[in-house]
Amino acid sequence: MEAIILQILNGLDKGSAYALIAMGLTLIFGTLGVVNFAHGALFMVGAFCAVTLSRILTLSHEVVDPTRTDFLGNPLKVDVPYAYDWFGQATGDAIIDWAVPLSILFAVPVMIIIGVVMERGLIKHFYKRPHADQILVTFGLAIVLQEVIKYFYGANPIPTPAPQAFASSMDMGAALGFEAGQIIYPIWRLVYFVFAAIVIGCVFAFLQFTTFGMVVRAGMADRETVGLLGINIDKRFTIMFGIAAAVAGLAGVMYTPITSPNYHMGMDFLVLSFVVVVVGGMGSLPGAVLAGFLLGVIEAFASLPQVLDVLPGLNQIIIFLVAIVILLTRPRGLMGRKGVMEE
Repeated sequence: MEAIILQILNGLDKGSAYALIAMGLTLIFGTLGVVNFAHGALFMVGAFCAVTLSRILTLSHEVVDPTRTDFLGNPLKVDVPYAYDWFGQATGDAIIDWAVPLSILFAVPVMIIIGVVMERGLIKHFYKRPHADQILVTFGLAIVLQEVIKYFYGANPIPTPAPQAFASSMDMGAALGFEAGQIIYPIWRLVYFVFAAIVIGCVFAFLQFTTFGMVVRAGMADRETVGLLGINIDKRFTIMFGIAAAVAGLAGVMYTPITSPNYHMGMDFLVLSFVVVVVGGMGSLPGAVLAGFLLGVIEAFASLPQVLDVLPGLNQIIIFLVAIVILLTRPRGLMGRKGVMEE
């Protein structure tokens, strides 16, 4: 039972990232009808927003410390972060420590701007083009973003730690009533799952209960009729593209302590996220979220040592095998709508 619970937790952790990225993909496809292969790159850019803010907060200058001397007795020069000058040492240390959560405030406007510029500057010219053209141009854009990140940040992963308060592990076994010491799980992974659940809930609430969201949902169902009512649906869809980019960016920001950011991390998640979208059903937000968590849990169980001893490498292909089975039995996916991607 302890092993099962541990794998469920691992699956929810990975499934949270799948669900967030897949939800952004579905928002873009559902509103604009664009198959956006650059969405994984937005996940990567979000992660490097956290890296950037962390570097900004740790910028330092040299000062002479009279309390410390070298072997000749001369005062040492030490690096002091500018954050100490601005906020004091105690507050500066706290801000530097909490760089990743604070990056949310930095990443949201940056990702919205990037999303709007992408949609207005490039993607709007491909609305009426075949999906193959959309895939090619957005995949090319993803490669460009990847190479830009590689140029400025290098090819090596950049460790970006979680705040010290969440850097340790907790005894989930004792918390759930099992024997102590049997289920030890990193706290930040639990934080990531809770964060993903909050973001997903906020997006659904925004679409369901706000006037803006209701108009967007109406436009997704019948764009021409909404336009005939005098509503500038294109402007609202552009904003939704920015929101979808922000969701992907937030997923990347909070994932940095779990996997050190690197320039190809977007591609690592992109293909799997598209599989999640297809399994959930093209254009279905609930389907994308459900499939994300479902495939994350299945992948976690396929990674058990007992399973890999019998079927080595199964964890690398299990998502694709499940996708094949689901699409053979339900061609539209778990919650797909009739007529979407069927022309």
